[in-house]
Amino acid sequence: MSGISCKLPLSMDNVDGAYTLNKTLEEVVKQNLKMLLLTIPGERCMDLDFGIGIERYLFENDTPVVREKISTRIHEQVGKYMPFVSVRDVFYGGVDDPSASSPNSLRLTLHYHVDPISQDDMLNVDLPMADKF
Repeated sequence: MSGISCKLPLSMDNVDGAYTLNKTLEEVVKQNLKMLLLTIPGERCMDLDFGIGIERYLFENDTPVVREKISTRIHEQVGKYMPFVSVRDVFYGGVDDPSASSPNSLRLTLHYHVDPISQDDMLNVDLPMADKF
């Protein structure tokens, strides 16, 4: 079966060809949005402004000012690099959040709308924190 792009992280797949593929636009948008969140500005050599670098905020104090800074950066970057996506809301889960993948992680949940296909979706990103000493 054909696909739109390689699914990241790369994994071997005998059905799709050499690698597992994203087969729907929803999968591609979600993957690209996750890459935008996780890429540190300056990491992409031909576009030094690309990325939010959400991991840079892991050791900031959890204050409304820092959350607003992150939300503003998300809206700016999505507007610039993915203008067909409308960010509806950003939620932050704490260390005590039962939906987080591990007790030592923070969860960011992004609710968004893909305008061309009129699709609402959400993306959860768990950010690992250093283990307690």
